[in-house]
Amino acid sequence: MWLLDQWAERHILDAQRNGEFDSLAGSGEPILLDDDSHVPPELRAGYRLLKNAGCLPPEMQQRKDALELVDLLKTVHVQSDEYRVMSKKLALLELKLRQAGINTEFLRGEYAAKLLQRIDEEK
Repeated sequence: MWLLDQWAERHILDAQRNGEFDSLAGSGEPILLDDDSHVPPELRAGYRLLKNAGCLPPEMQQRKDALELVDLLKTVHVQSDEYRVMSKKLALLELKLRQAGINTEFLRGEYAAKLLQRIDEEK
């Protein structure tokens, strides 16, 4: 066990003995944990800290930004200058995502349509 883990475990046990956890919200209810099995054990604490702080890896932030642009483009008239600017930004983000090895099919909505079609066929 790492030194930091031992230190944290000791403080947790001390707090339990002192009853500091007895009146917390959600006490006695099951904890919903994120599935971090794909993250190496030595990186999980760091990833969890970054996630809780709202930080995303650059590719995930670009993916999020691209999805926001797709939603914005639906609200802007196709002939406007604003549409052209946003389209260029979206094209650049899509290029960056592809260079990072991320499939950009999610930007087109084709996957959802194909999935719904497949579900209808199976009925």
